[in-house]
Amino acid sequence: MQAFDFTPYYRSTVGFDQLFDLLDKSVQSDWPPYNIEKRGEDQYRIIMAVPGFAPNEIELVQQGGVLVATGQKSERQDAEMLHRGIPSPSFKQSFNLADHVKVVGAHVEHGLLTIDLVRETPEQLKPKRIAISSGADGPKRDDPPKQIDVGAKKAA
Repeated sequence: MQAFDFTPYYRSTVGFDQLFDLLDKSVQSDWPPYNIEKRGEDQYRIIMAVPGFAPNEIELVQQGGVLVATGQKSERQDAEMLHRGIPSPSFKQSFNLADHVKVVGAHVEHGLLTIDLVRETPEQLKPKRIAISSGADGPKRDDPPKQIDVGAKKAA
């Protein structure tokens, strides 16, 4: 598949660089094919078809919110290839991950690369239930608001 050239649009627009970059990435090759599964509330799995690739020919790198899988096939020197019918081109596939998603494992078996992911939300970002008091327990309507002294230091 031939990629569309967005260069003329860069000259006549301002501030749409990211949009054109996303469009450019979306029309790139879909090799290797992959599935994304939701395995639980905070568990995910990416399965990529990587026929003929050994684990040492595949590299996974997570940097911030992006997971990049690259595969570089090492050429066999023991035989001259007369026909190549099994596709095994080098690849680079990137996945944008949501906040707090990290890779917890990866393995290759039967030509499938399986990448397990989990979302680990920090405790301070998890929702907290707040108790609501009634009548006698809460502050009175006529009570003046409490002033917090910002400059005062806590005694150790």
